[in-house]
Amino acid sequence: MKKFAAGVMLGFVASWAVAFASSTVSHDGSFWNRLNTNAKDGYVNGYSDAMRVSVGKLDVLNSAADLFHWKGARRIIHQLSGQLSMGDVSPNQAVKRLDELYSNQKYSELDLGEALQTLSIRANETAMPDAPAKSSK
Repeated sequence: MKKFAAGVMLGFVASWAVAFASSTVSHDGSFWNRLNTNAKDGYVNGYSDAMRVSVGKLDVLNSAADLFHWKGARRIIHQLSGQLSMGDVSPNQAVKRLDELYSNQKYSELDLGEALQTLSIRANETAMPDAPAKSSK
């Protein structure tokens, strides 16, 4: 019984030590600035692929919405798919814009995922035509 208790205690201490020693990686501006060009390209391409897969999964939500007669689902899912896509931002443009963004120390704590979503939203907004101006008569 003493050996079992000692083994449990040793296992607990070892797992606690490993958990305490493991570092968490923040994907922020400091992380981005430490990456080389190939790693930056790979990160953006991987993010873009993940978003493309996520948008593809939204078809399942459309089917479920139809099955359960969820009102307004199409509008919400369409909006979500627009937010998940990288839009018209090419990976090279995204890397360049992230380099510009994170060159400013003020944005160094901004998460990479949030920064990429912001870039794609801005690209989608600028791609949309302006609303016609109202004329006053």
